[in-house]
Amino acid sequence: MNIIEYKDVDICHKELIVLREVNFSIEQGEFVYLCGKTGSGKSSLLKSFYAEVPVIQGDAKIFDYDLKKISRRQIPKLRRKIGIIFQDFQLLGDRSVHQNLEFVLKATGWKDNRKIDEQINAVLTIVGLPAKGYKRPHQLSGGEQQRIVIARALLNSPQLIVADEPTGNLDPEIAAELVALLHNISKSGTSVIMATHNLNLIDKFPAKTFWTRNERLV
Repeated sequence: MNIIEYKDVDICHKELIVLREVNFSIEQGEFVYLCGKTGSGKSSLLKSFYAEVPVIQGDAKIFDYDLKKISRRQIPKLRRKIGIIFQDFQLLGDRSVHQNLEFVLKATGWKDNRKIDEQINAVLTIVGLPAKGYKRPHQLSGGEQQRIVIARALLNSPQLIVADEPTGNLDPEIAAELVALLHNISKSGTSVIMATHNLNLIDKFPAKTFWTRNERLV
């Protein structure tokens, strides 16, 4: 079953079309790479999945939402089903890892402190850092910080993870560990779309790959 279905969708950035007639789909639990040069439309396509870039032309559906007709009220509900991983970690430096994750859960409606703690412990265990909750981000390595970002993306048990160049600032060995982790997450049923420049990672962990070339997705 496809959780995303795009047919002849134009993707725009500041009113300029960056990708034309996009046809794209992803199944539940599937892992997909998105490759292409900087400025070729990768990030704009990813942002369209969580309605940060609007869809004007074509037929675009994600989960049960029509992205051409989605209302402002529906967008927060859509985004709770999507975990987003950025290249720059965007962690709050004045709070511990546990407080960073707690902040996200409370912002998305969690109120029971016991359940909050259980969920934080669960996602930290998934990313292999169960004992790091007390540390501040600056006390962690870059690879550990990106694992915390993955944990943050998993907090609300998303159906889809969108990762925009998540290994861009990491050395090859750590990058490979993180991609292996994302592949394992997809095997548990959460779809993953990962934008990357790193062809070595694709060779090491092969999966369906889309390319942005000449304003097209191929």
